[in-house]
Amino acid sequence: MKHGKKYNESSKLIETGKFYDVEEAVEIAVKTGTAKFDETVEVHIRLGVDSRHADQQVRGAVVLPNGTGKKVRCLVLTKGDNAKKAEEAGADYVGAEELVAKIQNENWLDFDVVIASPEMMGVVGRLGKVLGPRGLMPTPKAGTVTPDVAKAVLEAKAGKIEYRLDKTNIIHCPIGKVSFGPEKIKENFDTLMNAVIKAKPAATKGQYIKSCAIATTMGPGVKLNVGKFGA
Repeated sequence: MKHGKKYNESSKLIETGKFYDVEEAVEIAVKTGTAKFDETVEVHIRLGVDSRHADQQVRGAVVLPNGTGKKVRCLVLTKGDNAKKAEEAGADYVGAEELVAKIQNENWLDFDVVIASPEMMGVVGRLGKVLGPRGLMPTPKAGTVTPDVAKAVLEAKAGKIEYRLDKTNIIHCPIGKVSFGPEKIKENFDTLMNAVIKAKPAATKGQYIKSCAIATTMGPGVKLNVGKFGA
């Protein structure tokens, strides 16, 4: 794969074959963010589990202390008093069956997070084929199916992210923007990593954190010394 001049220049900051401590890895990643836009900093964590087994799933949500730097558009599917509370909390779209129909019939997807109150799940279940593949389906585990929809909206707006394994047993998550600087990105990284370690399934055997890398949107990956995580 051929890379551009900026990518190749950034790669020179990374020592081939070296595994970095978090502080140094974050500092290097920030330096590689040289695009004209504010690049997202992402972390990629490969786990020693098999996601094909139900007892080895790793999934959850965590509020990053410094947010993600991204404006989050919240859709809340609820009724009655909860609808008013969701609007007051800053939800971008609030509704019930009419919005479910809009998603089904018009393929409307102008939102980043879907939150639903429990009584709506019978209706929301119809959206599984649309929302599921995009990682937008509300779930109790991620805190997006909840009677307290207002709290869920506030958390989403504050920088709550969901982490989950893909088919290759890797978790991909944004942990901020290059403009945050190394200190805030490290705080976000530590919060996410602590949550992933706490979510370690009891059925896991051997090394849990297999590998980890931090990268900006357009930059090369910086590999971390995972032995420091003790998992």
